[in-house]
Amino acid sequence: MIDISESVMQFLLALIVVGPLVGAAAALLPAPPGLKGKSPDQAVLRHGVVVTGAILVAAIVLGLGFDRDHPAKMQARTDLSWIPALDIRIHLGIDGISLPLLLLTALLTFLCALYSYFKMPAGPSPKAFVALLLVLESGTLATFAVLDLILFFLAFEMVLIPMYFLIARWGGAQKAQAAWKFILYTLLGSVVMLLGLLLIGLKSGTFDMVALATDNGRGLTTSVQVTAVLAIALGLAVKTPMWPLHSWLPDAHTAAPTVGSVLLAGVLLKMGTYGFVRIALPIAPEGMRTFAPYLAAFAVVGIIYGSLACLSLARKGNKGDLKRLIAYSSVGHMGFVLLGIASMTPTGINGALFANIAHGLITGLLFFLVGALKDRYGTADLDTLAGATGAALYGSAPRFGALLAFAAVASLGLPGLAGFWGEMLTMFGAFDPADGLSRPAFLTFMAIAGLGTLLTAAYLLIVVRRVCMGERRENAEPVADVRAYEAVSWTPLVALTVLAGLWPAVLLGLTDPAVQKLLAGGKS
Repeated sequence: MIDISESVMQFLLALIVVGPLVGAAAALLPAPPGLKGKSPDQAVLRHGVVVTGAILVAAIVLGLGFDRDHPAKMQARTDLSWIPALDIRIHLGIDGISLPLLLLTALLTFLCALYSYFKMPAGPSPKAFVALLLVLESGTLATFAVLDLILFFLAFEMVLIPMYFLIARWGGAQKAQAAWKFILYTLLGSVVMLLGLLLIGLKSGTFDMVALATDNGRGLTTSVQVTAVLAIALGLAVKTPMWPLHSWLPDAHTAAPTVGSVLLAGVLLKMGTYGFVRIALPIAPEGMRTFAPYLAAFAVVGIIYGSLACLSLARKGNKGDLKRLIAYSSVGHMGFVLLGIASMTPTGINGALFANIAHGLITGLLFFLVGALKDRYGTADLDTLAGATGAALYGSAPRFGALLAFAAVASLGLPGLAGFWGEMLTMFGAFDPADGLSRPAFLTFMAIAGLGTLLTAAYLLIVVRRVCMGERRENAEPVADVRAYEAVSWTPLVALTVLAGLWPAVLLGLTDPAVQKLLAGGKS
């Protein structure tokens, strides 16, 4: 930790949110003659690496300056009047809940920009690609930094258009259909969410998320809270995605370019669960308590459904696409996050926040690996990769195979890696839910979630066996093992997965005091 003044912290947070937008505008301008390099395309891709790198450095400095002794306190706060007639303010700030998500977003976006510099996805102008990537980063970072309900909605919506174009213009087969499905589902959910946010703001007289969390629902009647949570939860559940509102996700992931899949799984899905923790839980606790059992029920159905879908795709002869399989695995993993939130306990919510970060690191790595596998073999079809002409990665590309096996066992929740703690804590939260929630029901949910962990281990081990093991083909053309730029892009994710697994207090020390404060109605 370093000592940084509050004004510098405010500047850093504003730079992190606005900087990518400035970088996006600059990406569309002609490159100065001295900076073109070998070609204008190379110059703009390098520009993307520099801007996202600068944002990552700013985020790391912000994290180093963050007061870890008081993580429940909103820090680096900026509060300016924007639309006085509606009392809408430009209100920014971070605490122990939002800081890890801010750092995860900055890291993954930088790694995606770096990966794209060496392996640009096929499609139109790199200028548009870099600009869209930076707008996407700005919207995501803003979602985790704003403290006004209307600004939250605007930032939440801001990411939809760039992700739509990343899928539609740089995606693979059936990209147009997948992009339309993505935008229609998320836009319809967002419209309903806006109604819930407006209801809270109009009934309480403020859109300030800190003031509303401190009030802890005391200024809202139970009927208003129930109505607002129903509307807000529908919008957040689509983005999470919660079963049965998940059907846009597998198509979007299958069609998206590699970096699009990494950001969609690693960052965008976290916006939905973050909204539950930041808005629904502290602002409308009675409404949340009403719907918590239903949220938990949908969560555990999603865990089992996602795992069974993955098992089906992993079976021999089913022509399962590896990208699609990992997308369905995200439905299951985010089910654990929703279960932890539904328990409404500090243990469960801390587990949900930990699982959020772990999923971003591990699934981001998995999508990087599958994207590289598809580049090498021209397909992500599991039967092709595992057939007589298949990969047998341990023999043909041992380092690549070892990385894929590492990511798989991390995803299934092996103790000592990041995937373990979140799932364990969410089930502990379900074991002893908050007062007013049915313990027998949540014990049932916990047992079902436990079955889901076994199914998860089953399909991931099947994938490792089919893709990594087997005899190397005779007279097979050599396949490139991990390249230098891939190693640079993937190593931070591997290191952080191990660090979070061995030292969970790195995250839990930040989130727990902030969660305790939220549940206590803004009182530390």
